[in-house]
Amino acid sequence: MRTALAAEHAAVYGYGVLGARLRGTLRETAKEMWDGHRAQRDELVSVLSVRPAPAAAAYRLPVRPADARGAARLAAALEDDVAAAYVGVAGVSSPDLRAFAADSAQRAMARSARWRARAGEAAPPEAFPGLPSAALSPRPEPGE
Repeated sequence: MRTALAAEHAAVYGYGVLGARLRGTLRETAKEMWDGHRAQRDELVSVLSVRPAPAAAAYRLPVRPADARGAARLAAALEDDVAAAYVGVAGVSSPDLRAFAADSAQRAMARSARWRARAGEAAPPEAFPGLPSAALSPRPEPGE
């Protein structure tokens, strides 16, 4: 859960950076995503059983946006990181937290795909970002 919280902190920071580089409906979309990640972060803080780490003052962004296309690439990268963080939470023992993590990962992957389309990029090569490819390999059945 702490990894997911760190990813949400980074997404809040990153979407704040995006706001300065977008205009019109893209800026409105980024603002909605910023609000959504803030709400998600706050929800995570409420379910953590230990004191959460505070947000850093700044984060190293995976993409330096110089224009709207670069901003869309940054947003997609932020969402990829959020999806990967929630995939890591999906194995917890609590059914409610598993459902929360699975839903959060799915929504982040969908947002990433929308931002990639805005950037003119193809979908990521992996079917399930954040899930190791070995986890997707078919397992032999007994006797095979």
